Amino acid sequence: MSPTAATAIAPAPASTPGTIPARPASRPAAVVSPVSAAPRAADGLALTERAVGQEQVLPPPLLDLLQSLHRAIEPERRARLAARRERQAFFDAGGLPDFRADTAHIRAGDWKVAPIPRALQDRRVEITGPTDPKMAINALNSGAQCYMADFEDSTAPTWHNVLAGQRTMAAAVDGSLAFEAGNGKQYRLRPYEERAVLIVRPRGWHLDEKHVRVDGQPIAGGLFDMAVFAWHNARTLAANDRGPYFYLPKLQSMEEAALWEAALSHVEVVLGLPHGQMKVTVLIETLPAVFEMDEILHALKDRIAGLNCGRWDYIFSYLKTFRAHADKVLPERGQVTMTQPFLKAYSELLIRTCHRRGAHAMGGMAAQIPIAHDAAANEQALARVRADKLREVTAGHDGTWVAHPALIPVARAIFDQHMPTPHQQHLLREDVQVGRDDLIRPCEGTITRAGFDNNVEVCVRYMAAWLDGNGCVPIHWLMEDAATAEIARAQLWQWLHHSDPRGCQADGSPVYLDDGTTIDFDLFERTLAALPGRLGDTIHLPGGGRIGEATALLDQLTRACQFIDFLTLPAYARLS
Repeated sequence: MSPTAATAIAPAPASTPGTIPARPASRPAAVVSPVSAAPRAADGLALTERAVGQEQVLPPPLLDLLQSLHRAIEPERRARLAARRERQAFFDAGGLPDFRADTAHIRAGDWKVAPIPRALQDRRVEITGPTDPKMAINALNSGAQCYMADFEDSTAPTWHNVLAGQRTMAAAVDGSLAFEAGNGKQYRLRPYEERAVLIVRPRGWHLDEKHVRVDGQPIAGGLFDMAVFAWHNARTLAANDRGPYFYLPKLQSMEEAALWEAALSHVEVVLGLPHGQMKVTVLIETLPAVFEMDEILHALKDRIAGLNCGRWDYIFSYLKTFRAHADKVLPERGQVTMTQPFLKAYSELLIRTCHRRGAHAMGGMAAQIPIAHDAAANEQALARVRADKLREVTAGHDGTWVAHPALIPVARAIFDQHMPTPHQQHLLREDVQVGRDDLIRPCEGTITRAGFDNNVEVCVRYMAAWLDGNGCVPIHWLMEDAATAEIARAQLWQWLHHSDPRGCQADGSPVYLDDGTTIDFDLFERTLAALPGRLGDTIHLPGGGRIGEATALLDQLTRACQFIDFLTLPAYARLS
């Protein structure tokens, strides 16, 4: 490649996909050199940033694949995003989601998904996390059945992070991944048979990869993540009876699932893989998607292994979908638990739907992390995890998620005790009868001052860390990612805009804290003003130097009459 900032890629002769060339064991990450963005290319593929080792991660044949993939998929991606906007306009006007009449035959049909491969038969405990070397090694060595390497909600997609994550994944697959900490501690992978099965989560359809442009347009971030990982690792994984395997996030419809099917099939053809070699699990983490679970399974039936209760994004989606509905305002985040009727209905319908079709029904994330120096508080947190995992396994889930290695034995013990078989597909849950109203009925609860203040703090601290390149942040002994931060942001917007006469949804029915205080923009301003004193010295906080920038961004997003679909969209413009 040319050493210029923007590199136009001419068609290159086909070559066999392979792994990234060897790299120093303790330095698997790429290093980005800041450059100014290049002008758009009129035709073909252009890179707008340059990084050391970029040519190894993105060789010309892979760039050819990205170009052809973009051209095949991008028109329909744009159409699907437009359909999302149209659907949300319907909800904003008072409409309600429901099961589709035009797909009733799919829901009524007697069909099954393709057989699940051996490596994905037992998924009782999965760990998720970012793609940096230390975290990846710890996750792969953790004793969990699977590790979901997250290019989405746990990653701030700087060009450095995106390329470094792909290097880490390639080293993980070929077994060379290693890391040396600043204190000299060595991290090495366990033998292959002792490692967790690797599953990669690419970005959702709504996110661009601005550093790669085709015909002047940014490529979809998810297509980039998926194709780069597959190109480097598909043959090695297939030779070891593994993947590539993916978690697909934030789908809203069967058409969006079908678009992923088209993209994955395109890559399989280019790489010479059998149809269906690349397996997927779909996260049901949007409210529209819960009404199309059968349809999503059907659209991906040749390669789908299961559905997952992406509980945090699902709560966020509920808030976003019903942002204009005064009768759907939810209480503070800590009270919106999976025992609430509308969330219980969602998880049990997912179990019934999956097991009817021969797919896994995966449970949700335990976001707790160990509480150091407070044994009593730590035990209380572990008790909440045990109760949550007991609820999941007795309901019929086939596995669950944790955010920290220390929680794996806790979750494993519960599932081992109550699920002696690799999964529970034999539990058909025909007793579950869930209708539209069960899925959309809000729960009751309160909003405390502590809950309001915590939402503000979580938003600011997470956004500051994200802007600084860190997409996964421990805050008050919970592992916060984009999904949980979005809940906090959406709640602030909804409470304020429905309650304050200056809000865009105010109807004369104020929302109150449990002490009688009206939730209004004056309260929001006071809370923002008090936050620096609450945080104290921020020098050691992730992204501490960007607290002011994050505060201003939260203020802007919260006051805007138009709810911004994802905080990562305006924030992404600030990343290099």
